[in-house]
Amino acid sequence: MTRSRAQHHRRIALWFLLPNLIGFLLFTAWPILASLALAFTSWDLLTPPRWIGFANFTRLLGFHHNGSGWSANDPLFWQYLGNTLFMMLNLPLNLLGSLALAMLLNQKLRGTHGYRLIYFLPSILAGVPIYYLWRWIYNPNHGLLNTLLAWFGIDGPDWLGSALWAKPALMLMGSWMAVGGSGMILYLAALQGVPKELHEAAHLDGANAWQRFRTITWPAVMPVTFFIFTMGIIYGLQAGLDSAYVMTGGGPNGATTTLGFYIYQKAYLRFEMGYASALAWVLFTLVLGLTLIHWRRGKQGLGL
Repeated sequence: MTRSRAQHHRRIALWFLLPNLIGFLLFTAWPILASLALAFTSWDLLTPPRWIGFANFTRLLGFHHNGSGWSANDPLFWQYLGNTLFMMLNLPLNLLGSLALAMLLNQKLRGTHGYRLIYFLPSILAGVPIYYLWRWIYNPNHGLLNTLLAWFGIDGPDWLGSALWAKPALMLMGSWMAVGGSGMILYLAALQGVPKELHEAAHLDGANAWQRFRTITWPAVMPVTFFIFTMGIIYGLQAGLDSAYVMTGGGPNGATTTLGFYIYQKAYLRFEMGYASALAWVLFTLVLGLTLIHWRRGKQGLGL
């Protein structure tokens, strides 16, 4: 291929890429840069943005001395950060559940394809209808869960109205939606890539089921586990807005308000767009930092 023809093909390729590039610049790059600039301003959507420097970040992350001790400038931020991190504690449970379910569905049983579809359905149907379904399940008076507990003589709590039980209730619902989702599919694909001859040889050598899992299955799915856990960190730090908005409104007393929900409240309920932008960039930094830490340690563990 001559040089002029290669340049011609390159120009044609650029023309095909141009619509996507324009869309990226207008709807992704520009909003990101604009939010970074707004993080250093005070803006209520009604008046022009006013430059205030690092005041939003000082208010968000700073502390002050009130005479009796140090207090956070924005104690709600730290409370909601704690909520966000707490509701990520079910991530290891979700991983184990997805792996166990994938191992079960990897067996050659009659109707396996139907079972795979049934377990994957919750992740397809995730959204507002699922949240309303679980609101009914958690209803303290005539919900399914408390009805079942009553059969055993247990007086069920007000799941979504109690600061003690609201977060575990949302975490249980999240696990129900996550265990049979994409994690299960990825684990299933990884398991099907493990040569059966390895298990057969280990079985002939006298290895029991646990030994075969520890020495063959687990090393084979480690890269998938690393990927799922990384994506779980990224998603978990940003999640919680839609479920809390529909099911609890962020309550009771902010018990289920996450950082994502807090950004929504500041931006669209209180019209503090500058402060919401600062929150978003702090959240981005937190997501990036934890992801890089996990990525570095995970690569060392995988020997990459």
